[in-house]
Amino acid sequence: MSLIQIAWRNFCHRSLSSSLTTLSLALGVGLVVLVLSIFGIISEAFSRNASVGYNLVVGPKGSALQLTLNSVYYLSQPIENLPFTEYMEFFSKPERAEMVRRYGGDPKLGERDGEYVGFVAGGYAIPLALGDYYGEFRAVGTTTDFFEKLRHGPNVDEPFTFKEGRAFKAFTQENGYFEAVLGSRVASEMGMHAGDVFYPTHGDPEGKGHGQGFKIVGILDPTGTPNDRATFVNLEGFYLLNNHSKPLTGDEVIVENDDWKQLDPEHKPLSIPQREVTSILVRNGNLMFAPGMQNKINEGLQAQAAAPVGEIAKLMTAIVGPLLKALLAITLITCVVAAVGVLVAIYNSMNDRRRDIAVMRALGARRDTVTTIILAESLIIALIGGVLGWFLAHFAIWCASGYIEEQTGVQATMFTTSTYELAVLPLVIALALLAGFLPAWSAYRTDVGSNLAA
Repeated sequence: MSLIQIAWRNFCHRSLSSSLTTLSLALGVGLVVLVLSIFGIISEAFSRNASVGYNLVVGPKGSALQLTLNSVYYLSQPIENLPFTEYMEFFSKPERAEMVRRYGGDPKLGERDGEYVGFVAGGYAIPLALGDYYGEFRAVGTTTDFFEKLRHGPNVDEPFTFKEGRAFKAFTQENGYFEAVLGSRVASEMGMHAGDVFYPTHGDPEGKGHGQGFKIVGILDPTGTPNDRATFVNLEGFYLLNNHSKPLTGDEVIVENDDWKQLDPEHKPLSIPQREVTSILVRNGNLMFAPGMQNKINEGLQAQAAAPVGEIAKLMTAIVGPLLKALLAITLITCVVAAVGVLVAIYNSMNDRRRDIAVMRALGARRDTVTTIILAESLIIALIGGVLGWFLAHFAIWCASGYIEEQTGVQATMFTTSTYELAVLPLVIALALLAGFLPAWSAYRTDVGSNLAA
C-alpha cells in the first residue's frame, strides 16, 4: 500500500473532522477566488470598453478622466459645454458652409476650413450632447453618424444591429426631429419597445420632465459596451427641448435658411450661436496624426483632447492598482488562516493517533515514512479544499453570468479565470504543506515504547 493510500485512509477514517476542515478551507479559497474573479471581470470591462472606434474625446477644459468617464461610459457629470463652432473646426470649408446654410449663422464661418480638418481626413467627428436622463439612464443627443460610423466588439469592427426597428433619422415627416434609439438594457429595464414614446428629464433622474417626447424607432442588440445603458436621441430634437438652447447675446450675425422661415419653432433648427456640444468623439483618418492634433487642441483656450485608452490606464494604475494590492493582501491572509485551520485539525488528531503511529514504527516504518504520511494528508486536504473552493466560486459566477454580462458586457463562463486566481491553489498547497510540518514533526518524535504500553 502506498503512502498516499495510507494518508487517504487516515482522511476517510476521521471523515467528519476531515470534511469540516476541507469545507472550511474550500470556503476560504472560494471567497478569495470569487473576489479576484470579480476584480478581473471589472478590470476587463473597463479596459475593453476603453478600446472604442474613436481614439480621442474632445471636450471643455478640466479633468481628462472626468471627460472620458462622462463621454465613454456615461458616468460622472459633464464638465461644461463647448460652442458648436468648436465642433465645426473638424470640417472642411464646404461642410462648414453647408452647416451655416442649414442652421443659420455667421456666413464667415463657411469661408475657411476648420483648424483640425487635416488631422481628421478619412476619419470622423461625432458630437454628443448630455444633460438629460430617462429614468436612471443617460439621454445622449447625437447624430446619425453615431450608428453609421462607430463600431464595437472585440476587434472594434462590428456595426450596430437592432433587436427592434432602426436607427433614428435626421428628419422624418412622421416624427420630425424627435426620434430615439434605446440601448438593450434601457429597453429591458424600462419595458419599452419600438413605437413607444418617452419623455426625458432635465439635469438628473428626478429632474423636471420635458414636455416634448421622443418616438422610439429602434432597440439596439446587446453590445457589451456602455451603449447598452444609454438612450440616444436625435441631436436636433435635443436642442429643441426647453432650456437646451444657448441664449443669444445680440452680437451674433445670423443668416437664416429660407427653407425654415415657414416652419413653426418646434421644427426650426437652432442657429449655430444657440448650439453647444458636451463632447466630440474623434477618430483620425491616420492615427499617426492623433498626437499632433491632441497637442494642438490642448494648447487652445477652450477645449481639451483626451485619449480614452490612456485615461483608463491611468485610472487602473492610480485607483485599481492599490485596490488590487489590498485584495492580494487579503488573499494571503485568508490563505494563511485556512492553512492554520489545517494545522490545528491535524495536530489535534495526533493525540488519538499516537498509538497507531507507534504500531507503524514497531512494524518497521521509519520516522520519515510517518512524517511523509502526515504531510500527504495535509496535501490531500489542501487539494480537495482548493479545487472545491475554485469550483464553488466559479459556479457562483456562472449562476450570475447573465447579470454580470448585462451590467459589464463581459461574458463570464464556468471556466473564466483571472490572472491572479491561478496562483491561489499553488499558494494554498504550499501553505498547507508548511502547516503540516508541525504535526509531522510531532509524529516524527513519537516514542514507540511509551505509546505502545499506553
